[in-house]
Amino acid sequence: MQKVFAEIISVVLQPLVIPSLVYWLVLFVVPEASSIPEPFKGRVFWLIALSTLIIPMLTIFGLRLSGTLKSIHMAELKDRAIPFSVTCIYYYLTVYFLYQRSELDPILWQVLGLITLAITGLTLVTFFWKMSAHMTGMGGLIAAVVVLASKFPTFSGLYPLIISLLLTGLVGTVRLYLNAHKPIETYVGLVFGFLVCYIGFNLIWL
Repeated sequence: MQKVFAEIISVVLQPLVIPSLVYWLVLFVVPEASSIPEPFKGRVFWLIALSTLIIPMLTIFGLRLSGTLKSIHMAELKDRAIPFSVTCIYYYLTVYFLYQRSELDPILWQVLGLITLAITGLTLVTFFWKMSAHMTGMGGLIAAVVVLASKFPTFSGLYPLIISLLLTGLVGTVRLYLNAHKPIETYVGLVFGFLVCYIGFNLIWL
């Protein structure tokens, strides 16, 4: 039962969910963080979710069904190269699409560009070391909450930060429980995700 719970948490709070959570914060929780008109926010959010979560997930399931991927959990280092690389391609294409839409707030492509940069770094590391993608994502989420709270006084970031920290602890615990990572791999992933996104988000919202 404990293992089933741990696996559910690993899937629900997987790295591909994090960009959607960040955009949910930017578009709906801290509306002053972007200049997107209210009627279009829902459409923009689902576009992001489609290209950064749903399509990559369907691709991963496709790789699993074809036998290219041994497991969707990608427990072994060699299983990560193709899914991570394909995900990077999807993200770069989405960044380019948003960049080409000059009528949209540049914040949209800049935020995803930063996230894509973090994923690219994670992917490069993955070719020789198993840094935790889950913790990299959670580090980025914490950074987003911290920066948004510091840049926009109307956003009370205390409770979102507490929730983010608790979820991060939960994710780290279940990943270790499942023997998916060694402790150092989770710590480095968390620090890497936080630092890249903290520095980047501070530059975006100067």
